[in-house]
Amino acid sequence: MIDRRSMLAGTAALAASPVLARTSAPRPLDPVFPQGFLWGASTAGHQVEGNNLNADLWPVEHATPSVFRTPSGDAANSLDLWEQDLDLAKAIGLNAYRFGLEWSRIEPEQGQFSQAMIDHYGRIIAGCHARGLTPIVTYNHYTTPRWFAARGGWLGADSAALFARFAETVTRRIGDGIAMAITLNEPNILPVLRTILPPPVWDIQAATLAATARSLGLPRYICANVARLEDVDGIVAGQVAGHKAARAAIKSVRGNLPVGLSLSVFDDQAVGKNSIRDKMRQELYGPFLGLVREDDFVGVQNYERVMWGDKGRLPPPPGAVLNGAGVEVYAPSLAGAVRYIHAETGRKILVSEHGVNTPDDRIRAAFISAALPELKRAMDDGVQVLGYCHWSLIDNFEWIFGYGPKLGLASFDPVTFVRTPKPSAAVLGAIARANRLPS
Repeated sequence: MIDRRSMLAGTAALAASPVLARTSAPRPLDPVFPQGFLWGASTAGHQVEGNNLNADLWPVEHATPSVFRTPSGDAANSLDLWEQDLDLAKAIGLNAYRFGLEWSRIEPEQGQFSQAMIDHYGRIIAGCHARGLTPIVTYNHYTTPRWFAARGGWLGADSAALFARFAETVTRRIGDGIAMAITLNEPNILPVLRTILPPPVWDIQAATLAATARSLGLPRYICANVARLEDVDGIVAGQVAGHKAARAAIKSVRGNLPVGLSLSVFDDQAVGKNSIRDKMRQELYGPFLGLVREDDFVGVQNYERVMWGDKGRLPPPPGAVLNGAGVEVYAPSLAGAVRYIHAETGRKILVSEHGVNTPDDRIRAAFISAALPELKRAMDDGVQVLGYCHWSLIDNFEWIFGYGPKLGLASFDPVTFVRTPKPSAAVLGAIARANRLPS
């Protein structure tokens, strides 16, 4: 039973925090979102499905040493329980669901496509439509097949062609039901991580990949979100080529299917005279800004702001509410990120991920309540936003950090896999059902 009074009290207190509220008086805004606005939640195959044995990360998770805190294992068992996930999204009050295809399940060996697994994802698409959920499909959410990693991953000369073949095959067989296609999830994640992860983490990632290659009898093993520092630029170049090739392949089958990619975007703010913000923006987003100008939309994935001084990233301000990683919780960051990407590209925006890592759901509820008015204000100012997808629908496997981070609108029991909505789900659901901000 949800104690709504304590939830609302906690939400009000957090929303009044100086790091969650605007620093200047907001001008009046129209609380009503456009008709057809998408209200969704996101998941990714490897993070929720479980036992993704043919994925590139499975042996990496089990290597010795391994940068992963724990293997993914059963995850949330969504490979079997996907209908419960769709029912959950519908019950929350959402009208969209973003999920990922697992390339390693669909093409477990090079050139060998599994019709059974293509049909599986086709059933998820059909299940979305049956529940009034718009299916937003990510063709690649970091993980690739083992055979792809063994061939050099995104460093391989034929990587773009292989990804395009996969994209064309899937689109030809189940593409009619897809509403929006995201080719790649956050292909700029490695440049972003290059600014965040300290040298020891890059060292353990390199040791992990070396151990994985030895265990598989390979000279090297290349993954997209666990990488060697020296491979970052090459992987990014491969993914840029992969996006172009996949976009063309998808369009060759369904020319009217909206195609884009998603980017990890900070709300980058300049502090002081000689701030390095603009230099960092070029490093983090530069290779992709021109690329997405040819897309139908761009997915923006935002979790935080970064204040850049003249030497680097500045610490959170005193008294800031912090997330589970010790990073400032700052709700206006979503609008700042959306405004920047729209101004740079002129593309329509889908908020494909937005959330907060915290075990305290009162912070999440307040974060949603404070962020959405800022997003709507950006829309009122002319930024074309198609929809908002919260990360994530359920708590899940958060890559090298295992199951520690909590970002879901619902939790799940790791033994029974029962999904339990959190109070924040009711907050988002009320806005989604009404398609308007509360009075």
